Amino acid sequence: MTDTATHYETALRPLTAVVDAVPPHAWDAPSPCEGWSARDVVGHLIGTQRETLTDHGVDLGDAPDLIVDPAAAWAEHSRRVLDALTDDELVDRAYDGFLGPTTVGGTVEQFYVWDMYVHRWDLARAVGLDAAFTDAELDRIERGADSFGSALYMDGMCRPTLAPTDADRTDRATRVLARLGRAG
Repeated sequence: MTDTATHYETALRPLTAVVDAVPPHAWDAPSPCEGWSARDVVGHLIGTQRETLTDHGVDLGDAPDLIVDPAAAWAEHSRRVLDALTDDELVDRAYDGFLGPTTVGGTVEQFYVWDMYVHRWDLARAVGLDAAFTDAELDRIERGADSFGSALYMDGMCRPTLAPTDADRTDRATRVLARLGRAG
């Protein structure tokens, strides 16, 4: 197993627990991501990961069906991605990414693993589930946000930082989410 696969799997377990806990009737509930439902959040994760990996020659098969069963689609997709990320050659494949020279593994770790943590919260929030973060996860989210620099607030990434209330200043998760434009 590569380090990238290990990091992906670490983010995958709690995200999958939330995906699996979404009640069937709640997939169309609005998420904190403007204009997206809970189903759209999972579709975004699948679509962006598929795009990057298939652009680099990974055969992930047909796209899973999000309409019939989003949880099954996520399980099928994430299993294929995890399998692909065990390939050292793929993980070490260099290319010029959006933020400069990188590797496929670097992109997965910098962006897609980070995205899984952040969107776990969005999905849970959409359907009324708990998505409490561990300190290690909050560290990971903050390091990821730091790595994007000003690109963090480009269109399609995060909304501008929210100012937490005095009561929220003591809650680290609320402060981290506020940095990402999310009201904890």
